[in-house]
Amino acid sequence: MITVENIASHELVGLHAQVTGSSNKCLIGLQGVVADETKSMLCLRDGRRRIMVPKAHSTWRFTVRGCRIVLDGSMIQKRPHERLGRR
Repeated sequence: MITVENIASHELVGLHAQVTGSSNKCLIGLQGVVADETKSMLCLRDGRRRIMVPKAHSTWRFTVRGCRIVLDGSMIQKRPHERLGRR
């Protein structure tokens, strides 16, 4: 079960995500459902398009069961299967 304490070590696909801060100001405000994830990118689907957004240098807000969780991109900047075993 994904909680506030362990979200950084879980699979993010299927969660709603929003970029709340970034060194690239054009990325701030982008949001959608995480469709895919690589080591350094999240692919967001916003209904009309798929957007590839770098994890690094960004602050992310994920929504899990109505709860908003804010993470720094450096906390999730690994491949999903490498993050799953991390505590």
